[in-house]
Amino acid sequence: MPVHRSGRPAVRRPSPFAAAALTFLTVAALLLGLPGTAGATPYGAAPEPAHPGLDWAGSQVTHHEGDAPGEAPPPTLASVEGVDVSSHNGDVPWQTLWNAGVRFAYVKATESTSYTNPYFAQQYNGSYNVGMTRGAYHFATPDTSSGTAQANYFVDHGGGWSKDGRTLPGALDMEYNPYGSTCYGKSAAGLVAWIKDFFATYKARTGRDAVIYTSTSWWKQCTGNYAGFGSVNPLWIPRYGSSAGELPAGWDFHTVWQYTSSGTTVGDRNRFNGAYERLRALANG
Repeated sequence: MPVHRSGRPAVRRPSPFAAAALTFLTVAALLLGLPGTAGATPYGAAPEPAHPGLDWAGSQVTHHEGDAPGEAPPPTLASVEGVDVSSHNGDVPWQTLWNAGVRFAYVKATESTSYTNPYFAQQYNGSYNVGMTRGAYHFATPDTSSGTAQANYFVDHGGGWSKDGRTLPGALDMEYNPYGSTCYGKSAAGLVAWIKDFFATYKARTGRDAVIYTSTSWWKQCTGNYAGFGSVNPLWIPRYGSSAGELPAGWDFHTVWQYTSSGTTVGDRNRFNGAYERLRALANG
């Protein structure tokens, strides 16, 4: 090692090239740790959704298919009242909803592989704490990352399942693309393959078959009315009117019906297609 005239070891200053290289590597390392940047997570690179707070179950259905507000269809003895919520609802008055007869809730947890609902804890835990059966859902963006990546992100950020008798299997929200082409730039076969990957990963992670939220019109247009999921994955269908109407191919009945986006307290209202005991059975697996 070179020695200074004072007898102390001389300090070598890095060359300008070495200093620039070190600065570049430092900045790159910092960027890789930032949320929403490539390499930040094990889920792959995905663009940050531009307006995830505006994307909830049915937000694009009402935009493309319209709404039919009015009086709610009369409940039957074999049905259970529910709601679905996301960050656009903010803090939800769960006790008010419970007092009004609401007994289950689906809460948006995630979108793509970068967004988590900032109100998720208040909504997911709050519904449970007043006695409701609750579940989480993922807003799919099949053009940003794979079905496997999004299923893993969902499970890791609130979409898991536990056999506590009051946690519903997670739901995959497949609807009109709020950011571009209706079918996310994919062919019918490509979208079906993406959904299969999501479902397979979710099943492997949780042991449960996920629920699917989709409208008949979107399903026909974007999957070619694929019939292969009906015997396995429960159907949550939006249709704002007096009945659930025509179902996508493969399903003989719906499990949950989102019948309005204009309800009181929370707009999105749902009916479980069965008695309360059947809702608990779905939760128990």
